[in-house]
Amino acid sequence: MTVRLHGFADAAGPARRLAHRLGIGFRGIGLHHFPDGESRVRVGPTAARAVLYQPLHQPNARLLDVLLAASALRDRGAGHLTLVAPYLGYMRQDRAFRPGEAVSQRVVGRLIAAAFDALVTVDPHLHRTPRLEQVAPGIQAITVRAAPAIVAHLRGRLSPRTIIVGPDSESRPWVEAVAVPLGLDWLVASKRRQGDRRVMITLPAGTRLGGRPALIVDDLLASGGTVLACADALRAAGARRVGAVASHCLAGADDLVRLKAAGVSPVLASDSVPGPAGRIVLADTLAAAIRDAGLDGA
Repeated sequence: MTVRLHGFADAAGPARRLAHRLGIGFRGIGLHHFPDGESRVRVGPTAARAVLYQPLHQPNARLLDVLLAASALRDRGAGHLTLVAPYLGYMRQDRAFRPGEAVSQRVVGRLIAAAFDALVTVDPHLHRTPRLEQVAPGIQAITVRAAPAIVAHLRGRLSPRTIIVGPDSESRPWVEAVAVPLGLDWLVASKRRQGDRRVMITLPAGTRLGGRPALIVDDLLASGGTVLACADALRAAGARRVGAVASHCLAGADDLVRLKAAGVSPVLASDSVPGPAGRIVLADTLAAAIRDAGLDGA
């Protein structure tokens, strides 16, 4: 069965790589913004099974464009439609922490489930929701792990004395998934948040690094505040140099400059989100998951 992959211009590189790995055609999606901010989305001819590739790292705008594109692809004859959103926004608000708050994870998940037949994403930022299927009910929901691609990229590049560090308890699965295959030591710190960009990091009691290099590993690098605080704690414990790697990097150019100025190098992430840190290619990992789920039409 013929399958075609469609993508917007801002993520055309990773989308084309994925289409190539799957052996299917790629077609760009036209996007125009009117002066009042409204979007006009135009798709080309498609197939009975279609894949729409778009990370939702700026979800307020991109989610609507994705929903418009989904409708246009249906009108073009797509009977089965898969959304590949390597980064899936709005996952952190999984309950109302205060009265009156919208549960955005539930709202966004239902919008996606209503427009698509399948969802593929990478390391979604889920806390109290055990499975992605609960976010997008009634459709095929597939979680892909970035760790194998990160391990493949790092293998042979790190000193055997490197210690892999998680900034908080939630990072432990990512730390283990990177450190164990590489045969490296690891530890997990504790974090206390003092605001959107301010955190306090505490290493396990008695941590002494004695000049060893350290690599901070997490699923999400947002503003860089957590990495900076963790790097300070690691240097205080004797780390010789500190780098960072994440599944997703949402940090802006100013944030990355601040990290570099603070001596955090390298800063790496997967190509789930467009940007200079995204040098770890996910195409092979995504293609394997899509094939295993039967979404490639083979």
